[in-house]
Amino acid sequence: MPKLAAFPKAYMQALCKDGSMKLVEWFELATTLDIDGLEFYAGFLEMADPANWPVLRKQVEDLGMTIPMLCCSPDFTHPDAAFRDAEIAKQKRWIEMTHALGGNYCRVLSGQRRPELTVDQGVRLAADSIGACLPLAQERGITLILENHYKDDFWEYPEFAQAMNVFCDLVAAIDHPNFGVNYDPSNAFLAGDDPIELLKRVSDRVVTMHASDRYLLEGTLEDLRREEGGAVGYAKRLSHGEIGKGLNDYDAIFSELAGKGFDSWISIEDGVDGIDQLRRSADFLRKKIARYWPSG
Repeated sequence: MPKLAAFPKAYMQALCKDGSMKLVEWFELATTLDIDGLEFYAGFLEMADPANWPVLRKQVEDLGMTIPMLCCSPDFTHPDAAFRDAEIAKQKRWIEMTHALGGNYCRVLSGQRRPELTVDQGVRLAADSIGACLPLAQERGITLILENHYKDDFWEYPEFAQAMNVFCDLVAAIDHPNFGVNYDPSNAFLAGDDPIELLKRVSDRVVTMHASDRYLLEGTLEDLRREEGGAVGYAKRLSHGEIGKGLNDYDAIFSELAGKGFDSWISIEDGVDGIDQLRRSADFLRKKIARYWPSG
């Protein structure tokens, strides 16, 4: 049966920018949720000092949870080899961070969709860079997870592999036991794609999932798809919402995953309106998991 983790979406400014919240405060809040683990972010202020890594791990484990996955954002599509080498070095540090936290999954991305890049060039640069990180990942027992992402907050351009066809090309270019897909259905909407179609194309490679939901503030999905590049900014037509109340079809998603034997981590990347919303989302997912994985 899949396990549930949570990500502190509502508290990122406090945990990563102004330091107005400590991670231990988030841990205590998380104990009020029906979850098994906490997804970490490489940019938490308290993660800057490696001496904190085992301390934070113990704090989480003492509360009966684990840290299964680390969220980070390498940029592997820069044309300059020295820049890519620096990003590979960052990713290797994040692999070590994941290992120290007791996790098994560390996110990778493709990089920015720079205008001068062709699809073939971008796929090659990203695949080669991810490939350079895989020996260390294998040594540390970590699986690198490529997410169908939209855009890191600090990037000028959206994700190179945002569009479904490009994402699938990149996934197909990397064949390694320590590589898989982190599926995020909501990001498919941001790309103007059908999340179920994307899932069916990569479900045999999915090893983790981000659970969230979106709803339309205005217009239709067709309006969204007609926007240039799928979405500009964080698609003003779409907003975060409570899981189970938005556009995502969790029955179709979980049916496909269960049919492929998925039995890993689902991390809740929502709850932007606070802990009560996150609690309702976790309860919704628990009920769906019990339905589609009844033997667990």
